[in-house]
Amino acid sequence: MNWDWDKLKQKQSGPGPKPPNVDEVFQKIRSAGGKFPRGGGIIVVIVVALILGYSSFYTVGVDEVGVVQRFGKFVRITQPGLNFKLPAGIEKVTKVKVRFVFKEEFGFRTIRAGVRTQYARASAYLNEALMLTGDLNVAVVPWIVQYRIKDPYKYLFKVRDVRGTLRDLSEATMRLVVGDRSINEVISKREEIAAEAELALQKELDEAETGIKVVNIELKKTNVPEPVQPSFNEVNQAIQEKEKLIYQAREQYNKVIPAAKGNAEKTIKAAEGYALERVNMAKGDAARFLALYKEYVKAKDITRRRIYLEAIAEIFPKLGKKYIIDADQKNLLPLLHMERDQGKGGAR
Repeated sequence: MNWDWDKLKQKQSGPGPKPPNVDEVFQKIRSAGGKFPRGGGIIVVIVVALILGYSSFYTVGVDEVGVVQRFGKFVRITQPGLNFKLPAGIEKVTKVKVRFVFKEEFGFRTIRAGVRTQYARASAYLNEALMLTGDLNVAVVPWIVQYRIKDPYKYLFKVRDVRGTLRDLSEATMRLVVGDRSINEVISKREEIAAEAELALQKELDEAETGIKVVNIELKKTNVPEPVQPSFNEVNQAIQEKEKLIYQAREQYNKVIPAAKGNAEKTIKAAEGYALERVNMAKGDAARFLALYKEYVKAKDITRRRIYLEAIAEIFPKLGKKYIIDADQKNLLPLLHMERDQGKGGAR
């Protein structure tokens, strides 16, 4: 695998002063007089020593580590501070920021961050955010991946294009997670989806040996594409109306059913009480008749007379007016007619 370490070093460490080339120094000396002046050898030695010393010492920042290669082969990792390596051409150092949190954006791009953050046109990156949900709806899911470099060796030497690999794996993982959810879950459960996607993405990055640690995945506002938003809103309104009717039906059910159960329980208890009352009355009547029969057996005439008198005493007051006449009385009708006339006179 061929690596352009000079360009990679410039990219990682940024712009800065570069040591002069030895060939350029000798060329300038030759052009000055065609030969070394008196004491020129000492000057050349000093210049070469300075060049070698300049290329042998380097400083690593507090948020970085230095990855040292000898003739292109990895040999060691140096920590922040002043460090020593073999001169240029033998050993090279690549500085990697291991404490800096990098960010990758999907579905949008930030042009300028600040109080009023400016974003690029969303339509230019819409393909990254368009995803198919589990219920066969299309959702627009923009998100951010924040990560750190936890293994500089794997980050530099195991994968050719780490950033491209990270973006590809992130997009594949997010599509996999969103594909298992409904459109309503994608819109309302962003934190849960982000947590699941973070675990899945970290697993894929570890298997690819990228040397990257995912710090956080943040889902931005998710929605449906603009052309279908009116229809989607109508569907949501219909679903809400349906749920409203269901809640109303349940409320009515909770009112009517308990009342019906209470009335049924009341009717059952009343029937049980009535049945118990009738049974007890029947048992009491039976016991009374049995007791009366026992007394009747002991003294039939006396008992019969007493029963007769009790019956007459109960029935007689209900008969109204009573006329007691002699058995030999004749012409009873005139007497009844006279009493009727007296009643009319009293009415007057």
